[in-house]
Amino acid sequence: MAADENNENNESPFTRPGFIVSAVVVALVLVLGAILGTLGIVNATRDEPTTAPTVTASEDDPQQSSKPAEEPEPAAGASICGLKGEVLEGTVEEPPAAEWEFQGTIGYPTSSKYGPGKTDENGVRSCFQHSPEGALFMAANAMAQSSYPETYEPWLRYALSEGPNREAMLSEDAEPSDMAGTRVQITGFRVLDYSGTAATIDLLASVTTEGESAEVSAVLHLVWEDGDWRLDSNQAEGVDVGTAPSTGGYTAWEQ
Repeated sequence: MAADENNENNESPFTRPGFIVSAVVVALVLVLGAILGTLGIVNATRDEPTTAPTVTASEDDPQQSSKPAEEPEPAAGASICGLKGEVLEGTVEEPPAAEWEFQGTIGYPTSSKYGPGKTDENGVRSCFQHSPEGALFMAANAMAQSSYPETYEPWLRYALSEGPNREAMLSEDAEPSDMAGTRVQITGFRVLDYSGTAATIDLLASVTTEGESAEVSAVLHLVWEDGDWRLDSNQAEGVDVGTAPSTGGYTAWEQ
């Protein structure tokens, strides 16, 4: 019995029952502010997400081009701060060039091409390119911006899209907690879906707490609205966080 108790006491925190929910995901909750409580469903482990095929109309097909556009008008909307390079389909296969800066202990990417193109008086970074890369940069910036009380509330108010759930999400009594002892580093990404009007970005992050690390996946659902990428408040799972089933399939993104 004593040996069993000793083994239990020396057991890695990542193997304790409930640790993934109570520590790793909580650590990422700190990083994502309280968005998990308002937007997402937390999964201790998550199956590999599936990527839906994107079907686009051919410019050479007059029948297709004459049909009413299925995509909402904002897909062709200009960037709120004038960033050039609108891309309405595609993906990101190589890690985009970025200058990494830090908010507290969390690194976030910046680029004169992909954004953020604007920072307001509250420190809220916004205006990302209307492209797969712009959506990726927005998702990565969301990790840092939502993790600190100074920027959480104004950032969330800006970043949430319009929708029937927006006000309820904003009214949730949730704020980021103390980040002491926890480190989070973005290490990779996947663009699971991109249509110009919406994007689904899967970020791989290394979360360290209690001296041990785990790889965590955070899937963010974004929509293009009013000239910028925003968190989709129409979905029950605006953010879906869980331990990464594997690191295969991710594109490495070094800071």
